Amino acid sequence: MIGRIAGIVGLSLLVPLVIALALILGQGPGQAMSGEGGLDFSDQLTREVAALPVAEAALRDGSTTLVRYLEGPEEGPLIVLVHGSGWDGGQFDGLARGLSTVGDVLVPDLRGHGARPERRGDVDYAGQMEDDLADLIRSHIRDKDQGVMLLGHSSGGGLVIRFANGVNGGLMDRAVLLAPFVQHDAPMMRENSGGWARPLTRRIVGLSMLNSAGITVLDRLTAIEFAMPEAVVQGPEGHRATTAYSWRLNKGFAPRRDWQADIAALPAFLLIAGAEDEAFVAEGYEPEFIKHSDRGRYRVLDGVGHLALVDDPRVLTLVRRFVLDE
Repeated sequence: MIGRIAGIVGLSLLVPLVIALALILGQGPGQAMSGEGGLDFSDQLTREVAALPVAEAALRDGSTTLVRYLEGPEEGPLIVLVHGSGWDGGQFDGLARGLSTVGDVLVPDLRGHGARPERRGDVDYAGQMEDDLADLIRSHIRDKDQGVMLLGHSSGGGLVIRFANGVNGGLMDRAVLLAPFVQHDAPMMRENSGGWARPLTRRIVGLSMLNSAGITVLDRLTAIEFAMPEAVVQGPEGHRATTAYSWRLNKGFAPRRDWQADIAALPAFLLIAGAEDEAFVAEGYEPEFIKHSDRGRYRVLDGVGHLALVDDPRVLTLVRRFVLDE
């Protein structure tokens, strides 16, 4: 009798694992994505912004990442700019210069990204990018009284939201969210981020099932791919592009499943989106965010899309005013 019960219990545990593995193995990466019909990269391909110099910065695990740092006025905050999916901190070369008149500006390449990642598109664990940001803040802050503001675009905005509700959230005094990714089922989401992303949904479900059982050995597997245009990948800066993420990187590059709690943990924040955003419904942010926080300010800018938002001069003006409490 005991042996029969043990067999039933063992089978009940084995069946979900078999289903999870079937889901994971039944959907893999490699589907060709041309970049057409997704995000508008035309401004990015023609922008004339001089690149900021980069330096190496140490992280707690002994690895390094590339950062750009501009010293601002002595009384200004440390402003950390967090780039979006698929690219690196060079996304902010123009905005960083403008913000350096009101604060010190730090622009890192997130782990797994940029020109020289140790493992492109992967991290060691889901919260590692949060820990990396904390390390960089602590190593660049002038003193304990200097304020810290995180500004993130797209998935970088999602990471800032996640950071607010994590163990390092107390390091951040203010936040700026530029068309932030919230979650795949959030009300402001367009399907697959307007064609930019191809999530391997069955694989994601399978890996989530394994993680719920404490099995993380397959977390390095690819879980999402991006429609990066060939003109970018094959261009002179193509070595900076990251076209796919592992499950653990993708999980850590967004608010948690309880994204409402992450939003509620935000300090005072400014949220800006473009009315022509291809990935998200710009008008959908404020009605949803105000359900969970009364600390936000919101602006929707006419005539600007998802990627072009970062270089729009109105964004620099709005962020500067937010820093200066104007």
